[in-house]
Amino acid sequence: MDMNLVKDWLSTATSEAQDVIQNPSRVDDILMQLEEKLKEVPAIGNTLADLPLMIAMVKAWIKKEYTEVSPKVIACLVGAFLYLVKKKDLIPDSIPVIGIADDLAVLGLALKLSEPELRAFASWRDNH
Repeated sequence: MDMNLVKDWLSTATSEAQDVIQNPSRVDDILMQLEEKLKEVPAIGNTLADLPLMIAMVKAWIKKEYTEVSPKVIACLVGAFLYLVKKKDLIPDSIPVIGIADDLAVLGLALKLSEPELRAFASWRDNH
């Protein structure tokens, strides 16, 4: 995979995600699209198991119910969500197995980058 292509995509996705998180209704729309898209994806491993927690943290942050998370982490998660719901992937979803693998890789990377803050959010949510 061409690393320049990946860097360009990450830069564009980050910029778009930062714009999106300024508008809570756009975030809600993306999250609804994501939930619909996930109905098409088989449940694979812990990456998808943590997706509801990721979505809940973004929603709580947008609603200002939970603010103990870096806006960069929120942008990372929203960027991954955008990647999952957009029709323009690095590898089209229409290609069996591989098309879903890139989506899972992006989601897995977002999970890895946000894991400590996700665990803190989970603990906060369990106590509220």
